[in-house]
Amino acid sequence: MSDKTLLLVDGSSYLYRAYHALPDLRGPGNVPTGALRGVVSMLKLLREQHPAALGACVFDAKGRTFRDDWYAEYKAHRAAMPDDLAAQIEPIHEAVKLLGWPVLSVPGIEADDAIGTLCKVAAAAGFNVIVSTGDKDLAQLVDDRVTLVNTMSNERLDPAAVREKFGVAPDRIVDYLTLVGDTVDNVPGVEKVGPKTAAKWIGEYGSLDGVIAAAPTMKGAAGENLRKALDWLPQGRRLVTVATDCDLTGHVADWPAFESLAFAPIDPVALSAFYDRYGFKSMKRELEPTGAVPAAAPTVAAPAIEKKYETVLTMDRLQAWIAQIEAASLTAIDTETDSLDPMRAQIVGISLATEVGEAAYIPLRHTYAGVPDQLPIDAVLAALRPWLENPAAAKLGQNIKYDTHVFANAGIAIRGYAHDTMLQSYVLEAHKAHSLESLADRHLGRKGLSYEDLCGKGAHQIPFAQVAIDMAADYSCEDSEMALHVHRTLWPQIEANAGLRYIYEQIEMPTSALLGRIERTGVLIDAALLARQSQQLAERMVALEQQAYELAGQPFNLGSPKQIGEILFGKLGLPVKKKTMSGAPSTDEEVLAELAADYPLPARLLEHRSLSKLKGTYTDKLPLMVNPATGRVHTNYAQAVAVTGRLSSNDPNLQNIPIRTAEGRRVREAFIPPPGHSILSADYSQIELRIMAHMSRDPGLLKAFAEGVDVHRATASEVFGTALPEVSNEQRRYAKTINFGLIYGMGAFGLAQALGIERSAAATYIERYFERFAGVRRYMDETKASAHQKGYVETLFGRRIYLPEINGGSGPRKSAAERQAINAPMQGTAADLIKLAMIAVQRTLDDEQRATKVIMQVHDELVFDVPAEELDWARAEVPRIMASVASLEVPLLAEVGVGANWDEAH
Repeated sequence: MSDKTLLLVDGSSYLYRAYHALPDLRGPGNVPTGALRGVVSMLKLLREQHPAALGACVFDAKGRTFRDDWYAEYKAHRAAMPDDLAAQIEPIHEAVKLLGWPVLSVPGIEADDAIGTLCKVAAAAGFNVIVSTGDKDLAQLVDDRVTLVNTMSNERLDPAAVREKFGVAPDRIVDYLTLVGDTVDNVPGVEKVGPKTAAKWIGEYGSLDGVIAAAPTMKGAAGENLRKALDWLPQGRRLVTVATDCDLTGHVADWPAFESLAFAPIDPVALSAFYDRYGFKSMKRELEPTGAVPAAAPTVAAPAIEKKYETVLTMDRLQAWIAQIEAASLTAIDTETDSLDPMRAQIVGISLATEVGEAAYIPLRHTYAGVPDQLPIDAVLAALRPWLENPAAAKLGQNIKYDTHVFANAGIAIRGYAHDTMLQSYVLEAHKAHSLESLADRHLGRKGLSYEDLCGKGAHQIPFAQVAIDMAADYSCEDSEMALHVHRTLWPQIEANAGLRYIYEQIEMPTSALLGRIERTGVLIDAALLARQSQQLAERMVALEQQAYELAGQPFNLGSPKQIGEILFGKLGLPVKKKTMSGAPSTDEEVLAELAADYPLPARLLEHRSLSKLKGTYTDKLPLMVNPATGRVHTNYAQAVAVTGRLSSNDPNLQNIPIRTAEGRRVREAFIPPPGHSILSADYSQIELRIMAHMSRDPGLLKAFAEGVDVHRATASEVFGTALPEVSNEQRRYAKTINFGLIYGMGAFGLAQALGIERSAAATYIERYFERFAGVRRYMDETKASAHQKGYVETLFGRRIYLPEINGGSGPRKSAAERQAINAPMQGTAADLIKLAMIAVQRTLDDEQRATKVIMQVHDELVFDVPAEELDWARAEVPRIMASVASLEVPLLAEVGVGANWDEAH
């Protein structure tokens, strides 16, 4: 290890390169993991190749930088970060820290500038600096002490290599980039001047200044284009120059020294748990030979397994296996398909297992050259159909909702699923990974084949249909047989605990079946209405521009921070709230929101930005997600993701459709019923506060809910010592913030920020609250103490929510775990209740053979498609059923709305 080497990573470059280089990999719960896996792999390789004592992974911070203030169009054409990449940012940051890397992200500057500054300071201190990046802009930093490396291409750029690659020395890279321009950052260069011409000119004239001086005498189109760009070139040079003099105080602990950027030792237990969570089985395995992580002992010792796997290629053997599964008390079944999209996936093969070690694979659609004859799929499905559709034939699987869709695509309504190993794991250990690979590894000590073992990785990955049948049989037989083995380990643990068994049998398994039905039904979308909304948003944005011009007294570019700053602070004389890194007045969203309270122009600018985002994210995008065969969107509900039991929704994410603005709510107008039907929305009222009242048994809260009093006014009356009829709207607002804030563990600092008051005043309000509602304080204290003792908290119905960091985490993480301990039982109980409500309503719909359908579940809300003749019934019965699924110390209340679209109904 070199004590005089500083190892820096351009983290922002890493994550984009990893995202685009790797295929669409998915982890447990179908979460995207390609970029995460790539970043982790590159960081591990980098430290192996370049040992160092000090280092940092540097990311771009959120928000604007000083270059945005210099040039309004800077990065203006850069596409928004893909949703699948955005979903991986937080886990990438977590992984970097778990691998021991210091993480650096400095508001107001780009990652390049932080890296440039560290390079300059470290080199001056006698350090050699290795910068890992794929960004050509950083070549300007290279000198005798600074070297660039690219882990993907194995490229190494020292001064000689920079000259060879670009045709200019490192100290002329800025000149080179100024002439060529940067399309990624939307920095123009000289029109039609590419790398060769730029290098040639710099070679001939020595520098950019020399090129500019020679411009009047240059001939041809290139010379003419250069002369046209002369006024721009100084600004272009300014934009492409990496800053090396940034103040990193407060971000590097001992700045301008940097000894605090020491690598931390890897926490093998935490890293192993992280790998479990995201299904990085091979990476976890790599930890073990070093002794960093002791091999996890299986819950039940796994005996040596003699594998008896059969490939079924004749009808006689198929009939023999059908007889075997008909006689079995429980059969594991797994499908191999051609797609991860459950609504489109077609069966390639089916595997069955009735005993540990014994399984069969039925290949049906393998298509490679020389493939053996396979049984006709129609004949196989016809033979299997009676068993598949028999509800008395007990089956198990891993993520059975997916397989239910796959069989439905083939015209089979599979019934009789008794167990799902993914859900068993979710009920037992929600905070861990739930893939079959991780379950077998964790509980059985078994390590099976991976999909990549068969199909390869990245651009060379082949579809499963092209996998050799003998290899496919080993893989698929192992999946079904190993699921059976996992079940025999996990099920006794659930069976032995009444609360966990209730959660599994009465909540999670029925929810899985119902979610499959909801996903398959989908939601009808009015794409034409969304198109009109997009047009209306565009027109509204134009009108806002005109209003802004009138308020400013002149036209200006609403996307230019510089021009906005000149208008607001120069011409109109508005107060400067904060400044950018370059010293210019800031015009970011926080500043505009503060100014908008007193001045009309900032309010118009904010509204314009909001509409622009709404249009790009929702009204333009949702129509592209409509399934052309159904005219509907078919979201996927991820059931085994949130540790509290809440469902998540993706493709599209129905839970993130905005509702706080009128324009945002209008997006819900496009969610419609078919002709002759209505949308009905049923939403639990103040569900988490009601759960708090039940769990805390606080007399004041119980009384307010029992009497049907506005609980926020009742709280305000107690906290402010005001008679209930005299409580003001402002006092009610404060009380509402306190009520919901305390549920989420908010302290005085957070409450002060939320209410915009002094911290001392917020502390006084909290003190008064606990004086009046002593039962709430007692509940919080007892819950935290119990969590410290057990390591988990429980919902009203027995769901366990583990808090791994409540005893072993750092100070901030431990505090966060304590806040979660307070909130998780309420949020988890609310999740249990909405699932129970959904199940109970569907059971009634089925029993009474109603045509009403559940089409969405969003937070504490159920959304229905109701035919006109059942509307009166649904209005009365749905809220009644929802209110009766549990008996609490306070009444449950479900509020119902009906309309011609989701917005009207909500």
